[in-house]
Amino acid sequence: MEKQIKQFLDFLQNEKRVSNNTLQSYSRDIHQFENYLSENKLNYVKMDFEKINAYLKHLQDIGKKTSTVSRSLASIRSFYQYLIRVKKIKRDPTENIQSPKVEKRVPSVLTSEEVEKLLSQPKDVDLKGTRDKAMLEVAYATGMRVTEIISLNIEDVNLEEGFINCKTANKQRNIPMGSISIASLREYMRDARPIMIKDENEKALFVNVNGKRLTRQGFWKIVKFYKEQAHIEKDITPHVLRHSFATHLLQNGADLRAIQTMLGHSDISSTQVYMQFQDSGLKDIYKRTHPRA
Repeated sequence: MEKQIKQFLDFLQNEKRVSNNTLQSYSRDIHQFENYLSENKLNYVKMDFEKINAYLKHLQDIGKKTSTVSRSLASIRSFYQYLIRVKKIKRDPTENIQSPKVEKRVPSVLTSEEVEKLLSQPKDVDLKGTRDKAMLEVAYATGMRVTEIISLNIEDVNLEEGFINCKTANKQRNIPMGSISIASLREYMRDARPIMIKDENEKALFVNVNGKRLTRQGFWKIVKFYKEQAHIEKDITPHVLRHSFATHLLQNGADLRAIQTMLGHSDISSTQVYMQFQDSGLKDIYKRTHPRA
């Protein structure tokens, strides 16, 4: 089974071109499944409906969240569909298994006042402050995910047109920015980044004090630091800024499809979770709806 798992992960990486985070998620799920089979002396090619269901119940019994169980089933299903593709098995044992219902939680969002407090914390009096201000402004102005932001290269930014080209796996989308984020980003790229980088060939847009691409952990620490500086009680993560971006646009009348496009949601149902925050109003897409445009 180990050989088949390796080939499956290679297939996801090289042919499906999934993101590294998605690849790691598949790997964890499939290896956990493999360990369960080994412990229970089960053969992966002889699994059936009942045995797969027993595994899902096992995950629930050991305290896994419904969302985790649902994701694990999706990973296992993808693995078996790959095995059919390469003719290792003839039938997918997961085909009639329903994914457990996952309740969509209400996203944690900041009020416009809380966003103002948070984004006013970084001071452009030094290199780090200039970078942090630009980075937080971009996060709120675009609603991009953490991985997307730290993966940005300098050529992905078009300050003149006011767009960022966001690339994920084999997809890309152009996201507009407001005047405040453009100004902050222009100042960082002009005054701070050239000094922070140690190598002229460095392509990363946001770099750390060593001049290398900023990490996810680094981004999270920055958000936490300014949250504490702003004395905001809510738990703030980079994803909360993404939720706030979508919610504030919707509250000010932005079209749901436009928000779906900017967020990069493949399914509109993922965007509809924000509908509960919608107020009636104007139907402008960006300039009239974003609080910091």
